[in-house]
Amino acid sequence: MAKNPTNNSGRGQRELRVRVKSARGRKLSSTLWLQRQLNDPYVKRAQVEGYRGRAAFKILELDDKFRFLVPGARVVDLGCAPGGWCQVAVKRINALGVHTGKRKGTILGIDLQEVEPIPGAKIHVLDFLDEGADDQVKEWLSGQADVVMSDMAAASSGHKQTDHLRIISLCEVAAYLAFDVLAPNGTFIAKVLAGGAEGELQALLKKNFTKVNNVKPPSSRASSSEKFVVATGFRG
Repeated sequence: MAKNPTNNSGRGQRELRVRVKSARGRKLSSTLWLQRQLNDPYVKRAQVEGYRGRAAFKILELDDKFRFLVPGARVVDLGCAPGGWCQVAVKRINALGVHTGKRKGTILGIDLQEVEPIPGAKIHVLDFLDEGADDQVKEWLSGQADVVMSDMAAASSGHKQTDHLRIISLCEVAAYLAFDVLAPNGTFIAKVLAGGAEGELQALLKKNFTKVNNVKPPSSRASSSEKFVVATGFRG
């Protein structure tokens, strides 16, 4: 069993931190990002447990709280690269059918780029903004989805307000796809950045779902403004 990443261990209850020297030509922001990665307990835990990135723990923690990745669920992961969320879903929805007596689920990963195959997951290259993308998704699923989830983020511009607006817009278009493919009582999960433009998004989700929660999972960095909307009970 993996140790809680918040626990300290070792001599004097202090953990050695890796210091990264600034290399010629490397921006300070890149150096600081690399230093955070090397010292991040979730990055280390992901390597130990075989996940493709620390983001896997975000969906694990959200599912522990809201229980939407159940055996037999049909799940769509938008912008699935590098695949950590798909890896989590495969296990929890029983996509490999390894748990006898439990329903076998389906996880469909979608991205603009090729993603290395994940046993138990169906991964396709698709721009979900394209006309007919919703019908294509339902064809691949052989029906409607129980869960649509997204950890997508627009490319950073370096301007906080611009980045906030971009990710809110991305979340909105993901929500509209969810409206087209979700079965009644389905769940929608998406990443947003805290800012000041979420009002319309929240109103949109509250109109279409019975309950909308805003959560910052423990594995989200304290310095990050990201949070996740978890909308449950799709009205159909």
